[in-house]
Amino acid sequence: MEQLEEQIAHLLRAVDDLSDIVAHQQDEIDRLNRRVEMLMRREGEREASGSGGVVVGDERPPHY
Repeated sequence: MEQLEEQIAHLLRAVDDLSDIVAHQQDEIDRLNRRVEMLMRREGEREASGSGGVVVGDERPPHY
């Protein structure tokens, strides 16, 4: 019986540790999703304003 209680205690601790890890990962995913949304919005605004910074072929960038 003691062995079972010890195993249950270890399993409960492992579950708690994994729960903390999952919560931390979810926070990180949420933070990264906000950054991606911000970058997508910024890129959309940049494209809408016509100030795209893409150099095509042998076209010189504007700072030349």
